[in-house]
Amino acid sequence: MPKSRIRKKDDYTPPPSRQAQAIRLTNRSWVAPVMLALFFIGLAWIVVFYVTDTQMPIESLGNWNIVVGFGFIAAGFGVSTQWK
Repeated sequence: MPKSRIRKKDDYTPPPSRQAQAIRLTNRSWVAPVMLALFFIGLAWIVVFYVTDTQMPIESLGNWNIVVGFGFIAAGFGVSTQWK
């Protein structure tokens, strides 16, 4: 009995998606300045708190000013996840 021919199919290539194009067009030049600003604000908040002997930036917060400063720094790290 003769052997049948093997037909090779073309490899499937999906069409380019619109979402992939949108990601490439996104301009994220704002990320680095915002990230650095949040880092600096957090650091400055903590330094001012210690240098003024807990009188500033907000005296009524007391030692919670440290948490606020670290909150700014944590927000800077959160923004840094958007950097490409």
